[in-house]
Amino acid sequence: MTELDSPKPETPEASDEAEAPELIEPYNSVRRSSLSFRDLFTETTISLTARPARTLLTALGTILGVAALVATLGLAGTAGNQILTRFDELVATQVTVEPESGFFSGPNSRTISVIPFDADDRLQRLNGVVSAGTISDVDVGGALASSVPVDDPLGQNEVQVPVVATSAGLFAAARAQVLTGRTFDVGHDQRADPVAVLGPGAARRLNVTQTANAPAIFVGDQPLVIVGILADVRRKPELLNAIIIPNGIARDRFGLSAPSEVLIETEVGAAELIEAQAPTALYPNAPDRLDADAPPTPTRARNSVQTDVNSLFLVLGAISLVVGAIGIANVTLVSVLERTGEIGLRRALGGTRRHIALQFLTESAALGTIAGILGTSLGILTVVIVSATREWTPVLNPGLPLVAPFLGSLIGLVAGTYPAWKAANLEPIAALRGAE
Repeated sequence: MTELDSPKPETPEASDEAEAPELIEPYNSVRRSSLSFRDLFTETTISLTARPARTLLTALGTILGVAALVATLGLAGTAGNQILTRFDELVATQVTVEPESGFFSGPNSRTISVIPFDADDRLQRLNGVVSAGTISDVDVGGALASSVPVDDPLGQNEVQVPVVATSAGLFAAARAQVLTGRTFDVGHDQRADPVAVLGPGAARRLNVTQTANAPAIFVGDQPLVIVGILADVRRKPELLNAIIIPNGIARDRFGLSAPSEVLIETEVGAAELIEAQAPTALYPNAPDRLDADAPPTPTRARNSVQTDVNSLFLVLGAISLVVGAIGIANVTLVSVLERTGEIGLRRALGGTRRHIALQFLTESAALGTIAGILGTSLGILTVVIVSATREWTPVLNPGLPLVAPFLGSLIGLVAGTYPAWKAANLEPIAALRGAE
């Protein structure tokens, strides 16, 4: 074998290069620490289940916050649906007609009589009108009302009660409910009979409780026979505290020249049509002297009311969520202080700042998620129970049960940001010394 064929010995430089990876690899394996999803899940589970009572109390604030948010939004939608259903039924079928400014038709008015006394009959000819009636405040010249004919020098039996003149059709248009007796009819109006119907407030003030014996009251020196007492009215609440008399007696005894207002109940969907036709039907010579007012469309009113209700309850729910977030942040920060030694040991064994921060963020986010799920369930249960007790139909946004747990996770993540940052910035040596 020649010298050229013999193997050359390895140089020291080559040997160092070959062995270098073996020497550096153990060092890199310590510094390049990794935290797998499985490890992170295990650590989070152990941390949350180590003290279940404290975990539950920590999550309680967020649970109540999310539950309050879900429940209030659900109840707002449910109650709003009931309110708007009644609103559509009552207000959307109401039209009022009044004289234009400058053409008054009120008590003892000397101006032109714009609204006729036979307004009920004229309006009933319009297609879409269910009922109609006139209403006017009567000027009684300051006369007091009493239920006894004896003049009391001290005036202890006399009270000031408003007197209202109406046509017979107003009771149906106002959806009046009779407690006892009856309401006056067209015959009473045409004959100018001295009869009256009392609102429940006026009946209490005059001590009239029944109509079986045809009790009489006095307005000044004018006697009026009580034919009925109302229990309630759906429209025109001023009738509840008034003495209601026919237009006929108001003209003869108190000088009423013309009605002040017309109340019309229409069929559903006919309000705008009646608003346009009523002035012509009542005063065909100059319909522009009458102002008719119909309610806004149900869709626009529904959106307006629903927005106001939701805004109110959203503020209340947001306050509850802030309280829950403060609770999670506080307990997570205490947990960082309690686990200073653990944090220092993890850092000394190769854990990076990112791993420490990720662990605490995961724990707070998991706590918020659990609280969000429990709070959502509690909120939905509250909506169902309240709706069942009120015999309502529960109304809940289908996206809310999905968004609420995510909101809980977001709250937990935000609440744990500062504690995680504080834990990640602990130096290993300082953390281990602080744990001694």
